[in-house]
Amino acid sequence: MDTTFTQQCIFGVTLIVFMIACIRTGKLSVPAALAAGLTGLLVFAGAGFSGIALLGTFFLLGTLATSHKKQAKAAITAEGYHPETRKAGQVFANGGTAAIMGILMLADPSRRELYRLMMAASLASATADTLSSELGTVYGKRFFNILTFKKEARGLDGVVSMEGTLIGAAGAAVIAIVYAAAIGFDRRILFIILAGILGNLMDSVLGAAFERKHYIGNDAVNFGNTLFAALVAGACCWLG
Repeated sequence: MDTTFTQQCIFGVTLIVFMIACIRTGKLSVPAALAAGLTGLLVFAGAGFSGIALLGTFFLLGTLATSHKKQAKAAITAEGYHPETRKAGQVFANGGTAAIMGILMLADPSRRELYRLMMAASLASATADTLSSELGTVYGKRFFNILTFKKEARGLDGVVSMEGTLIGAAGAAVIAIVYAAAIGFDRRILFIILAGILGNLMDSVLGAAFERKHYIGNDAVNFGNTLFAALVAGACCWLG
């Protein structure tokens, strides 16, 4: 039997099991699981198992961060509830750029490695944003508006903390290491970490400037930060 076909079958079965498990455990709604499946297929089609390793690392770290001290995070919200079940829009917002890069890898194989780097950068930003948001609200000490630098309450759009930003940077570094383990350790690791950090900061800028004023929603902010990070990594590669 052809090795490639075997790998595709293994991935397909694993993806279906993953989707069912996420639905049964309440991590994803049914539409979100379908969105995750489509995202996974596109990432795998373009980047293979190395892309799935990146996507899986983001999902694992994000899930753990979301579940961590959820009672404490729920107490911060006005509703007294911290949702863990992700919706389809949230899945595409965080993984949509990675899926687009997967499509570009198929359509333009001559720039395959560039798109792989940009895919990793987008997921580094998504990871940094999720970890800084979920854990920064718990471990942060001082919170301020990223545009005005004035102290504000934790949990508001565009509000950051030093602790949350550093945790997010660590998350971006994990994605960079996973990328390097498959592709090789070189300066592209720094491109991914830098893009992840800047993408996370862009998320806060968009939140303070637009989401807080209800011009755009959180899904648009998340998609914007991942796309921005991908472009930063691409620019670094081009300039470097």
